Amino acid sequence: MRTVMADAEVGDNVIDTDPTIRALEERAAQTLGMPSALWTPSGTMANLVALSTHLRRGDRFLAPRGAHVLVNELGSAAWLAGGMPDPLDHDAGPGRPSPEAVRAAAGGTGPYYTLRTTLLSLENTHNAAGGAVTPPDEHARLVAAAREAGLRVHLDGARLWHAATALAVPPAALTVGVDSVAACFSKGLGAPVGSVVAGSEEFVEQARRMRQMLGGGVRQGGVLAAACLLALDRVDDLAADHARATALAEGLADRGWDVVPPQTNIVLAGVPDVNAALDTLRALGILVLPMAGKVRFVLHRDLTDDDVTEALRRIDAGTGDGTPSPA
Repeated sequence: MRTVMADAEVGDNVIDTDPTIRALEERAAQTLGMPSALWTPSGTMANLVALSTHLRRGDRFLAPRGAHVLVNELGSAAWLAGGMPDPLDHDAGPGRPSPEAVRAAAGGTGPYYTLRTTLLSLENTHNAAGGAVTPPDEHARLVAAAREAGLRVHLDGARLWHAATALAVPPAALTVGVDSVAACFSKGLGAPVGSVVAGSEEFVEQARRMRQMLGGGVRQGGVLAAACLLALDRVDDLAADHARATALAEGLADRGWDVVPPQTNIVLAGVPDVNAALDTLRALGILVLPMAGKVRFVLHRDLTDDDVTEALRRIDAGTGDGTPSPA
């Protein structure tokens, strides 16, 4: 990856003359089933560009509870995009609101001083729900419900590659009907930086202006886009990460840990005291992070089957019987 970055042909992306970024944007748009795409330095910026383009100040938007745009982007959807967020409960499964919930939350037309709901922001996979996947049929019903209510639809597909791999469908099968989609090249694919936000040509034209306003104009960005192009060649590798996550989850469950079988490469484990568990695991040389009140294990391309076996061995050695500590 460092070799392709060093060898990248570059221009000036601020004036849209960087050939490597342009090649990435064209390939990403085709892969995502959208007319056009725009490179951004990060997934957070990709989402913010989309929300800022779709929302007017004071518009209300809906998103699944715990969505990245609600809890992991420092309130930028409200602070910078000017939207009023309203979370939807996961009444259709992990990370997934039902179409009925979308219709009910969208409401109707009220007096001028009431909030106007204009956007549904979905997330596939849903990170805080343990990398939970929304299949194409459910996605289609959610988009249809949003359309019936007069809402635009943005899809935070930072981990869309994982969803497509888990479902054995092309990524474009999971973007049907949306107005915009964001996707990230560092989520298990190995790129050090980079995302895209995709939509219609008119949307991307406005998104490019918003990216510049947010400081996302990068000159010789082809150095970074080259890594993203290589990352796209690695999507098929994600299946191995998913298999390792399943093996880890089964090993933890055998040791009495409270885990839900993963759909992708994220394992969420419920423990009595998250901070104490993080300290215990860190002392064992197992580095994890908290997520949604649980301990989150993430499998990625730099880990092997032997690393999963070693992690379980260290848990056995460090806690005596392998059970979560402290109890």
